[in-house]
Amino acid sequence: MATALDDPTAEVTDLLQHLIRNECVNDGSVASGNEARSVATLRAHLEGTGLDLEVYEPQPGRESLVGRIEGRDPRAPTLTLLGHLDVVPANGNRWRRDPFGGELVDGEVWGRGAIDMLNLTASMAVAMRRLAARGWRPDGTLVFAAVADEEASGTWGAHHLADHELDSVRTDYVLTESGGIPMKSPTGTKIPVMVGEKGCYWCRITVRGTAGHGSQPYKSDNALVKAAEVVRRIAEHRPEAQIGEVWKRYLASMGLPDEVIAPLLDADRIDDRIAELPLGMARLFHACTHTTLSPNIAHGGSKINTIPDEVRLEVDVRTLPGQDAAAIEAIIAEAVGDLRDDVTVEPAVFDPATESPVDTPLWDSLTRVSSRFYEGSQTVPMLIAGATDARFFRRLGATAYGFGLFSRNLRYEDFGRMFHGDDERVDTESLRLSTEMWEAVAIDLLGGS
Repeated sequence: MATALDDPTAEVTDLLQHLIRNECVNDGSVASGNEARSVATLRAHLEGTGLDLEVYEPQPGRESLVGRIEGRDPRAPTLTLLGHLDVVPANGNRWRRDPFGGELVDGEVWGRGAIDMLNLTASMAVAMRRLAARGWRPDGTLVFAAVADEEASGTWGAHHLADHELDSVRTDYVLTESGGIPMKSPTGTKIPVMVGEKGCYWCRITVRGTAGHGSQPYKSDNALVKAAEVVRRIAEHRPEAQIGEVWKRYLASMGLPDEVIAPLLDADRIDDRIAELPLGMARLFHACTHTTLSPNIAHGGSKINTIPDEVRLEVDVRTLPGQDAAAIEAIIAEAVGDLRDDVTVEPAVFDPATESPVDTPLWDSLTRVSSRFYEGSQTVPMLIAGATDARFFRRLGATAYGFGLFSRNLRYEDFGRMFHGDDERVDTESLRLSTEMWEAVAIDLLGGS
């Protein structure tokens, strides 16, 4: 670990503040993001160290940066540290501080992206610069990729690189967001590693009614009223729990008493047990074991005195490993019930769930390195409820994990709440830990001197 003389805290803190202030907000439109601002910041930080840097721009302003330290042995593996540069929008009226101010207050950096995931992107860049500056010559190759568009679909970032610039990002192993928060257990500290992620089935549901005059609503076929009932049914629908292998392995690794674990492994009892848990934990455990449906957008109506004949809903469905589109469509039909003849479901995005194996050299490296920072700790596999760019690399055959390393100051419940939430912030101790961890894992996995 670093000594006081080469402590990376100040460097990574400053870089994170700059990335936050660049305000690379991705609202899902092609013209948003403007990640070129943060690519320029990273290039300025990394140049002069001998790193091989390349910039890719499939759309104006939608830039991604790839840097490499080439390995000496072509038979040795390649490790990619994968960060993204874009952030989701923030409503400043709901924040206690400027979401794009990057303020350092009481040892915490505030701002949109401080958790998701500019903190890790900054720490990856600093680790890469430090390794290159000291002349490290690995056996395997180390790649740092800071990409655009993760917060939408990855179209102009990781997806583009995987489809069109494969030689620049071909890899054996990937580390990206978002594990690494130490958790207490009866058998010591556990460090979660995100070995898989749920899939997306984003769909548009059109609810049909009959147009009429708003002055005569009696027994009308109002599409908006009907859509409200569709929304209620979808929101209240509870698909059956599925007890997957990652979930089983996670519980087995936590060292919990049998009477605690047993209901969490029983599809008939798990929902009642989840309802008794703290809210943050309950949401996580529910997402790891259930298909989830969240109706988030509604469009409809044209005039205040006209009964609408059509309302369009947009629903965020997150799928479990092994589920196909037909399975999700059956769940939606079950939720809608006797209104199914009045609705049409059109999938907008279907991106199946992905997983990586646990028994790999990268897992072993993470376990060894984590135990240096948290003595006696053990890594445990988990499933992430959201989507990350890891999926593009898993489909190319790479082993990809979500990781990082955080201080004990950050509770798992707070971590989950700040993703896309208000008052997002990260402590500088976590920034230091992640930076030093990336360096240590690179050396442990890739060797060299």
